[in-house]
Amino acid sequence: MTMKLNRRNWLKSTSLTTAGLAVGSSSLFATTSKNQDISAKMRFWEWENQTFNKPKDLWNLKARLLANENPYGPSPKTRLTIMESVGKGNRYGQGDAMKLTEMIAEKEGVPKEYIMLGPGSSDLLEKTAITHFLDGGNIVSADPAYMSIIKTAKNMKAEWKPVPLTDTWEHDLAGMEAAIDSKTQLVYICNPNNPTGTITNGKNLWDFCSKVADKKLVFVDEAYLEFMDPKDQLSMVGLLNEGKNVIISRTFSKVHGMAGLRVGYIVALPSTLEKIQKVTRSNMSMNVTAVKGAMASMGETGFIDSCRAKNKACREYVCAELGKLGYDYLPSHTSFVLFPIEMDGKTYLEKMFAESIGVRSFEVFGKTYCRVSIGTMKEMELFVDAFKKVMV
Repeated sequence: MTMKLNRRNWLKSTSLTTAGLAVGSSSLFATTSKNQDISAKMRFWEWENQTFNKPKDLWNLKARLLANENPYGPSPKTRLTIMESVGKGNRYGQGDAMKLTEMIAEKEGVPKEYIMLGPGSSDLLEKTAITHFLDGGNIVSADPAYMSIIKTAKNMKAEWKPVPLTDTWEHDLAGMEAAIDSKTQLVYICNPNNPTGTITNGKNLWDFCSKVADKKLVFVDEAYLEFMDPKDQLSMVGLLNEGKNVIISRTFSKVHGMAGLRVGYIVALPSTLEKIQKVTRSNMSMNVTAVKGAMASMGETGFIDSCRAKNKACREYVCAELGKLGYDYLPSHTSFVLFPIEMDGKTYLEKMFAESIGVRSFEVFGKTYCRVSIGTMKEMELFVDAFKKVMV
């Protein structure tokens, strides 16, 4: 059986399994009426560690499809830049970090004072939680959601007020607004959402953020936005030009293929960044190789377009194969697909890992779900073959 954690023990655990194989649990991953008392039905989306093999086995997998990593990156030019920058590793990299900040500011259309760098966007999510929940309060988010900022906020003694996704797997924006009260310090939105891969209508989200940000800080996590077609990418960064109190996070971990190098950033009003930077450090947390790599990768538009196209083709392939097998997958706009399976999560992972295929499994409102990251076409074919073998 899948082991369950109580809230106290969960807060002491890490959010990711050592070997990359974990089982999670959630409540309200199913539809809930807006008229129902959500808080009375609440159970929490909890990650737990389930390690089935030694860490070294991760590098021997035929298909590593468990961490939403880009299998193609960094680009060849970015790799060369990183190698050349190692020779400067004896020097602090604040100057290069400032250059990267200026490049990002130009890309986002904001002054450089609106940008804060960090070693990955998760680091910035956690720094935001630390600095905004020192005195408790509550955080409002969807359920399920990416848990980094929520877990840190709870460790800072904050209350989590989750609001179930809608029938169409979008954020229930009306429900989230209704959940806000005088103790709310921050509203968190991940769009496209992790772990569902689903998207909330950009126009509706824009209107929501514009309205709510006049009362409470809104944090929009856009880690997966660049996997969408460029014409469909509606970032919330433009709200800052209207003076709205929002934070938008982006990362080089996903479509840029730099997950292990750790570069991310947030865009926010200078007054909001000042509150975070009074307690934490920005540029001093960056290493010169990662910064140089990010600078090079920003110019690799052709490579990024190629990664996006390959990701889409492989995602459509695996969804089509799941459909043929009778599985109802969630409509994904990201580099992963989530779908329900009829097998205990731990058993499923053990069997898939035995086939040398690494995936993730979650227990969601009493049902087991598989989340498979999108790899190369060969890796997705290996996944489908193993999945058929395991599930027959």
